[in-house]
Amino acid sequence: MVQIIKDMDELKTFLKAAGSKLVVVEFSAKWCGPCQKICPLVHAMSLQYRNVMFANVDVDDSQVTLFSRLKRAFCCNGSGFMNKPIFEFCGADAQKLEAKIRELM
Repeated sequence: MVQIIKDMDELKTFLKAAGSKLVVVEFSAKWCGPCQKICPLVHAMSLQYRNVMFANVDVDDSQVTLFSRLKRAFCCNGSGFMNKPIFEFCGADAQKLEAKIRELM
């Protein structure tokens, strides 16, 4: 399941709940073609990889200003996201993202 994040408080709560689990945060926009392509694939991965936590931040609708104009996904553990993601992914290559998730699990 993909958690929809609307503001920094929700993001912080989500990351705190993740603890040391792998986290994938997708930053997207409704008007972005690659985002539209990969969004359902990320949702499918969230159902397949139950031990990974997935979230989505719509860069136009959310108040998450930290990454307000990014359209990419980050993999991290919950405690390390605000410091430095362990993997940054841009584009709609679901196979590349899934391979990285498997590698980091």
